[in-house]
Amino acid sequence: MNITKGKVAKAQKVVLYGPEGIGKSSFAAQFPDPVFIDTEGSTSNMDVARMDKPTSWTFLEQQIEYVKQNRPCKTIVIDTIDWAERLCIENLCNTHDKKSIEDFGYGSGYIKLEEDIGRFLNKLQDVVDLGINVVLAAHAQIRKFEQPDEMGAYDRWELKLGKKTTSRTAPLVKEWADIVLFMNYKTYSVAADDKGKKHKAQGGVRTIYTTHHPAWDAKNRHNLPDEIPMDYAQIAHIFNTQATDQVTETWTSRQDQPISNTDVLEQTPVQATQQPVTEVPPINPEPTQQLDLAIPQSLRDLMIQNNVSPEEIQVVVSQKGYYPQDTPITNYDPSFIEGVLVGAWQQVFGMIQEFRKNLPF
Repeated sequence: MNITKGKVAKAQKVVLYGPEGIGKSSFAAQFPDPVFIDTEGSTSNMDVARMDKPTSWTFLEQQIEYVKQNRPCKTIVIDTIDWAERLCIENLCNTHDKKSIEDFGYGSGYIKLEEDIGRFLNKLQDVVDLGINVVLAAHAQIRKFEQPDEMGAYDRWELKLGKKTTSRTAPLVKEWADIVLFMNYKTYSVAADDKGKKHKAQGGVRTIYTTHHPAWDAKNRHNLPDEIPMDYAQIAHIFNTQATDQVTETWTSRQDQPISNTDVLEQTPVQATQQPVTEVPPINPEPTQQLDLAIPQSLRDLMIQNNVSPEEIQVVVSQKGYYPQDTPITNYDPSFIEGVLVGAWQQVFGMIQEFRKNLPF
């Protein structure tokens, strides 16, 4: 049994949210050695490292798996998580042959969405455990909020996740994060006209709010001031990669003797071990083949990512009896492609790998 004392230097889970155009992407680009997964194409005019725009939920999950296996950066930025949620909803609907998440009935669609987002956050936790920061950028929306124990209602800013109160993904993401920062333009005063009727806001300095307020969600575990200028230098110290020595206190006992209050408490400083440096493959390897552009992009991206040929897809599809082997992928029903081939890609690719093992050399 190990008992540790003091602060533990580790990667951080950060949520940045605010109205559109506030500068979330530019701010996230200042984190240590970032790589963007740009789900909405908002970094086209930015000089940043990025992976291909994910065209499906499965593709997004594979990108996270790539980061886990190859560690190509110190920070992974998902920009934005609310557009990633759209991919998750689309995947759910295709997998269960629904036109909308509302078609599940009785809120069960939102329960399935929460489960999938929860599993996705677990995969991001694996990335954090490897020492890579995870930053989730998100849009903000204003909702009417009413305290259960008070009269009246007021507007407050929240994460733009889910469109109904039955959606539980926003609380899940906030609970998962170590730091939730709300970015907004600070209004210093409200001026009235000569008649005292029309009011106009004055100010507009970009500000980061770090703690909870009735009008917004925010939190941090690093004793940051309640509000700070929108300057990365204000939080840079949190991501200092220089680890300090930690004292590990180990309770030792002998198997031939019962544990007693005379057992020795040993204190041993943990020695940092230097990991061997390995060459990281390129983030977006060049495809070894040119695929028919008529194949839906969501499937085509997965095929390129895993170097799968159309013939291999046709073989495993015919083995399951869906289509004859000589049927081109472009003739498959779109719902079959999205709901089965893309939605259950892990199983499909597993069958392809088994097929490859049986090929004569």
